[in-house]
Amino acid sequence: MYNYEELPEGLQDGMQRYVEQGMLAGDFLIACLENDLHKAVSRADDKNIKLLPEIVRWMYWNLPNGCWGSQEVVAEWRGVDVITSLGDDASLCRT
Repeated sequence: MYNYEELPEGLQDGMQRYVEQGMLAGDFLIACLENDLHKAVSRADDKNIKLLPEIVRWMYWNLPNGCWGSQEVVAEWRGVDVITSLGDDASLCRT
């Protein structure tokens, strides 16, 4: 469904688990999903700090609108039936 391989290797599994199962990912990835630049920068390792623009760009163009953007949205996403909500409805995606 999503090409997680376009993300840095260390983020692929966490992003997939979060999107498809609503499972929490690592602190850096959650900060990115919550659109919290301060936390993302402070939690990034040497590799991800350089890739932060590409990570956010990937999220913008690939993830459903309702799964990222704020702390509240991330919390709500974790409480829904993710597989059902994605369905075939193209309006849920930014692509």
